[in-house]
Amino acid sequence: MTRALEGLRIVDFSRYLPGAYVSWIAGDLGADIVRIDHPREMAKQAAMFGADSDADAALRRRARPTYTRNKRSLMIDPGHAAAVPVLHRLIAEADILIEDYRPGVLAGMGFGYEAMAALNPRLIYCSVSFAGQTGPHAGKAGHDPAALALVGALSRLNGTAVPTLPGLQVADVLAGSHATIGTLAALAARERTGRGQHVDVAMSDASMPLLMVTLGRTDDVAGLPPPDGRFHPKGGVWECADGAYLCTTDMEPAYWARFCTTIGYPEFEPLRTRPDSFAMMGETLAALFRTQPRAHWLTLLRAADTQVMPVLSVGEAMDDPHNRARGMVVDLPLPGGDSVRQIGTPFRLSDTPAAERRPAGAAGADTRDILHDIGLDDAAIAALAAQGAFEDNRRK
Repeated sequence: MTRALEGLRIVDFSRYLPGAYVSWIAGDLGADIVRIDHPREMAKQAAMFGADSDADAALRRRARPTYTRNKRSLMIDPGHAAAVPVLHRLIAEADILIEDYRPGVLAGMGFGYEAMAALNPRLIYCSVSFAGQTGPHAGKAGHDPAALALVGALSRLNGTAVPTLPGLQVADVLAGSHATIGTLAALAARERTGRGQHVDVAMSDASMPLLMVTLGRTDDVAGLPPPDGRFHPKGGVWECADGAYLCTTDMEPAYWARFCTTIGYPEFEPLRTRPDSFAMMGETLAALFRTQPRAHWLTLLRAADTQVMPVLSVGEAMDDPHNRARGMVVDLPLPGGDSVRQIGTPFRLSDTPAAERRPAGAAGADTRDILHDIGLDDAAIAALAAQGAFEDNRRK
């Protein structure tokens, strides 16, 4: 069966989620992903996150993240003089290059946009960085929470006036999603122009759409009050008698009226637009929901077709029948009969569905196959190995 991106080759220099997100989606859609595993970067990550002495545990750790699947690994040192012409040869035949280094770093190794565009004018070169390739903060390093802080999103993310670190990778996923959109847009443009281009994605830029609704409701941005976490009819999170939580979002008038009637407070219906009543309603509802376990309220509110959902833990969400029916929970088999749990492709294409999923192998497991693909014979590969330009970790 034909896949949406079958026939495309992507050279992926990325090391973290935002860049790896692009190649994850492309790999799920059938593209050939060649992941460049830099030995020095691998050592740096082992120092940050720990290393496994057992080969099976190391393979499981590598295969566990969703964004590592459907990728082949070329273990090579891009900074090694002997590796440069090999990688140039690979990139000359590629459709897309993805990188997430600080601006200028990859160019210093001989793989910057201008040089690669001259080598391959059809190449789409996607750069994902903290603050982008231009601007006062270009070149600055940073991770997810700092990007949210820069654009004002962290000040409002947890619904209170006191900012805290998010419990999820918000800016990373937003940057990866926008980088995917930008790369596919460049791919569509290439169909018309025959030329590739540079896709510049900043984690900070990608986080700014979080502010769209807030900005759309005021002309006085400077006068925005801090979030206080108090109840508003647009939604609430309620603790139930068993300590479990549920979430309601009955903001539309018809749903709000239905919600108020169902919980036994029809007199709240006309107070939906009365901010001076919000505190009283919030206190009343909080006390009400604490009188019964979550299952009671879910049964009652779902029967009335209100907008209610349980606040699931991650484990509960992985076992939820809806999430599983949608294919969003994947138990990916590993060699030897074990499996890892991953996230499914977050959209469906009716005519070109996602490719069969393959777990990540050991770093360098595909090195020789990839080098053969670009025309190197065994003697040339042996010479590269002798010079220390690459590592072959094919599992015996």
